[in-house]
Amino acid sequence: MLASASPRRKELMEQLGVPFEVVDPGDVEEAASGRPEEAVKRNSLAKAVKVAGVLEEGIVVGADTVVVKGDRILGKPGGPAEAKDMLRVLSGSSHRVLTGITVVDAWTGRVESDVVETLVSMLPLSEEDIDRYVASGEPLGKAGGYAIQELGAVLVKGIDGCFHNVVGLPLSRLNTLLRKFGFNILPQADSPREKNL
Repeated sequence: MLASASPRRKELMEQLGVPFEVVDPGDVEEAASGRPEEAVKRNSLAKAVKVAGVLEEGIVVGADTVVVKGDRILGKPGGPAEAKDMLRVLSGSSHRVLTGITVVDAWTGRVESDVVETLVSMLPLSEEDIDRYVASGEPLGKAGGYAIQELGAVLVKGIDGCFHNVVGLPLSRLNTLLRKFGFNILPQADSPREKNL
């Protein structure tokens, strides 16, 4: 089960070819204070536990992603003006993308959580660049006001770390956590997967 309403996380899971269901955790009170690493971990846990709580069995994956510049957390912009402000802050510099990821076994209550960090370097952006990108509508609904897997890729100079983490779900770390529950995303040769998510 994927405890997320994010279409980007759903697309990443689909890339793996693993049968899974999406369950929207609904309104979860997200942590907004403390260190960003702790906040994303708590938020991913809250989402996964909420969905696991209504199931008799199954493996549930929860995730939460934020963009951090210095000590400022950049969430999803509320409108074009805020998106432009975020892009000005990120322009020509580096920032961190943090994703908290939690896996819960609904039957046993066992929990495994981790945080993945990727460093992203942005190109210097002119006001025209920012205006054109925001006019595309893409920044709205995206943490930090950009989508690295879409048009926003042309704004990024480079990354250090997991690309999929910037999109919203670090797939390699997900596999590491799932292995602790006896599930390997890589299928055995000439045999179907034994478990679904």
